[in-house]
Amino acid sequence: MTQQEQEDAALAESGRLLFAGAADFVAAAPSLGTLPAMDGVEIAFAGRSNVGKSSLVNALTGRNTLARTSHTPGRTQQLNFFRIGERLTLVDMPGYGYAAVGKEKVEAWTDLIHAYLKGRANLARVFMLIDSRHGLKGIDTDVLDGLDKAAVSYQIVLTKGDALKKSEIDARIAGIQAALARRPAAYPQILLTSSRDDRGVPELRAAVARLMAERGA
Repeated sequence: MTQQEQEDAALAESGRLLFAGAADFVAAAPSLGTLPAMDGVEIAFAGRSNVGKSSLVNALTGRNTLARTSHTPGRTQQLNFFRIGERLTLVDMPGYGYAAVGKEKVEAWTDLIHAYLKGRANLARVFMLIDSRHGLKGIDTDVLDGLDKAAVSYQIVLTKGDALKKSEIDARIAGIQAALARRPAAYPQILLTSSRDDRGVPELRAAVARLMAERGA
């Protein structure tokens, strides 16, 4: 086994252990004034409505009901905070784009998301979930523009990867890598996942473990 393979295996095990422990709902914040106190390292999951954020949170933690899932776009209506062990907080953000609610409500969510991203000093990375079947859309690139401007590190995670053939996956990843090439806050590695068959979930756990190590947590 090469040194790189040993390092990858160690990260994979660290990631498994990180998410194998306690995972508990902490708070739901519908407004900036209700955000919980900053404690430890925080990561956030963002993406279009119905992209599969809550399903991926459940897959990561191995708990089917930790985050509430729904087939109705826009069901997550606040920032939901989950404590993973003693060092990590995971935030499930409201989906952007289409939602089965009024325009004013969507605007309020959008304002909350932007305020959170700009003012959360312990936010280590935003994992941007993109539906692998559709790729980057204009509304996604608008969010990436905001993250670049705010200098918030983000990483693309493709969801629903079980729906594509390998050739389609390779083309999708190559296209997104090209789109990210000049974006200063983008982490270069793109992860392909599926909460249905758990593909890519160990790699995502390892990515979080690497981030925790880099933060000295």
